[in-house]
Formats: sequence, structure tokens, C-alpha cells
Amino acid sequence: MLSVSGVTSPGWPAVGEESHPWNSDHDEGSSHRARLRARGPYSASVPPFIGGLAVPDLDAQTALAAEDAIAELARFDGEQGRITAPFSAMLLRSESASSSEIEQLTANPKSIALAELGGKSGPNARLIVSNTRAMEAAIALSDRLDADAIIATQAALLGETNPEYTGSWRTQQVWIGGGNSNSPHGASFVPPHPNRVPALMEDLVVFANRVDLPALAQIALAHAQFETIHPFPDGNGRTGRALVHSMLRRLGITRNVTVPVSAGLLQNTGAYFDALTAYRQGDVAPIIIAFSNAFGSALFNGRTLVAELEEFRANAELVTTARRGSAGWRAIEQLVRLPVVNAVSLAAALQVTPQNAQAGIDRLVADGILRQSGESKRNRFYEADAVLAALDRFAERARRRSL
Repeated sequence: MLSVSGVTSPGWPAVGEESHPWNSDHDEGSSHRARLRARGPYSASVPPFIGGLAVPDLDAQTALAAEDAIAELARFDGEQGRITAPFSAMLLRSESASSSEIEQLTANPKSIALAELGGKSGPNARLIVSNTRAMEAAIALSDRLDADAIIATQAALLGETNPEYTGSWRTQQVWIGGGNSNSPHGASFVPPHPNRVPALMEDLVVFANRVDLPALAQIALAHAQFETIHPFPDGNGRTGRALVHSMLRRLGITRNVTVPVSAGLLQNTGAYFDALTAYRQGDVAPIIIAFSNAFGSALFNGRTLVAELEEFRANAELVTTARRGSAGWRAIEQLVRLPVVNAVSLAAALQVTPQNAQAGIDRLVADGILRQSGESKRNRFYEADAVLAALDRFAERARRRSL
């Protein structure tokens, strides 16, 4: 028996199952053959309550790797906290893009930057921008990690595109995978019946707010439990990864920057999804290992990105002909925040007139630091190719699968 703060647990319970009738009204519009395949009751999962469970003993190597990952994470956060450049904003956007890519939502850095400015961009870029807002909401609400905060995080993610899916826990059955999009029959995983969701989420909040557990194990298990409950009609994966950052901030591990953890998970999505399956079978080690590895990859990738952004800023300040303190000079740091600008956005960021902002942009164009994007004569956008290239390299490193 294991003991933590007087709570005993023989291990980690596996997810159970229960049968529910399937309402054939869900299958209206499907073919007769599809309706036949979807007939009869289906099995939904029954996750255990984990609020008072102790983390099972881990082997020495896994436990040490988890401790080292948390220590390195805190060290990275401290390093970036001592640097005045606005790298935190870029790391946050990079994390948002990686988390979205796990859900097969991809867009290049230029499209994401244009979406932030309201420029012409694809739907995926706009969704990634919404995911950035969701992560910002999760971090802002980390001091009160409760049901309302989690619901608000998901609302920040889908409020613009699918507001009908926000504001509460789901009230319908959802499922993951399988060949039948009209019923849960044959799905690879069926989360719990919606009637179970409120109590399970209340229990998860209790677990996430405990202060007597190893940090990485607590974060990884809370995330896995969230994904198992799947409390929303949509946006569960991205909201669940935003929850990771909320917990990191609440536990005091990160105070200054958003570490691109999803970029680490993206390196081996197969291992990540397999680890979630193992968690549901009662084996917690794989999801803890997946997060330990993800933190390590994220720190390497994040440090590399920050170093390249620092190099860009230093080189730009070296070659620019803009006067120190002028709009052009000050714009260089803004390009580390967002590599695409226009006169309106830069004027707002620098608190100068659009005319002064445009003069600064023109100076950086002449210096070869900025380049006009497209041939439009109105509402012109300008991009910092060197910063966009650094972000492209970050994304490519994140996609590189480990063997």
C-alpha cells in the first residue's frame, strides 16, 4: 500500500465500462446499412475518481527523469525571466501552434501572424490564434483552478468559431476514432456518459489543486484524466494541454514564460496517444515518461528559438540606420513579439502615430530588416523574414519524430 497525506492507494485503477442505449434519432440521414451497424446499446467508459489517490511508486529512472524535467523547466523559466526581450509572447504562440498541430490544425508562422492582425489568413491560422487566447486564459486563471476557469479556457478557444459548444460541460455523448461518425459503435475510445461529467470534473479539480504530489506526475495524470473525461463537445485536446500550463503556473514552476510543451509531445504523437491509452488501463508510467521527454525536447527547442531571436535582434540593431529610441529602433523588439506588422499595429504597440510607425517601418525596409508582404497599396503588411525563418525551424524541429 502507498500512502500520501493519510490517503492510501494500491495503485491506479483502470477505466471501467457501462452500457447505454443508443438513440437512433442520432443517425438520421445515414444509410440503412450504417443504421444497422449502429443499432443496439454501446459501451461508455467509467473513469475512476482520482481526487484522493496517491501516485503509485515509479521505477527509479522514471522518477528521477520526472524530477530533472521539472528542475530544468524552472531553470529555463528563470533564465528567460532575466531577459527583457519579449520572448514569452513568441514562445506562447509557438506552443499554441504545436498544440493545434497535434489536432491536425496547421498553419505557417506568417499566416498565424496575419491572423493576429486581422489580415487575410486561413481558418486554421485563426483557430491557432484562438488557442493562444485559451492558453492566456488558462495562465491568467491559474490562481483559481476550478470548473469555471476550465470552462472559461475552452470558451476562449471556441467562443468565436463555435460558441454553441462553450459555457458548460457537454450534455451529449462524444467518442474518439472509429469508422462510424454517426454513433459510438466501433469507436476507439468512448468517454463517459455526460451524466458522469460534472462529478468527474469536480474530482479532477480536487486532484489538480493538491499540494502533496510530485509535480510532473500530478500534471501528467491530471492531463490524462481530463482527456479521458473529455468534458466538452469539442476542443478537449487543446484545452487539456492549456490545463498543463495553468498547473505549471499554479505550482510556481513557471512564472515568466510558456514553455512549448506541446512541441515536445508533437515529436512523438504516437507515444503520447499510446500513453493516454495505457493510463486508461491503469498504467501511469507511460504518460509520466511522455511528459518528461516532452519537457526535455521543449526546453531544447525553446532555448534554440530564443537564441535565434536574440541573434536577430542583435544583428538588426547592428545594421539598422534608425536612430536609437526612434520608432524604427523600437520596432525591432516588436518584431520578436510578432514578425508581421503594419502601421496601425506598430503604432498601437509603440504608442506613436501611424505616420511615425510607417516612417520606422520604411527605415527597416531600407535596412533589409523588413520586407513588404504582397503588392497591396492599402493596409500594407511587412514581414521580418529572419524571424519567420526561425519559427519555421522551430516547427520543423518539433515535427521531427524520435526513433
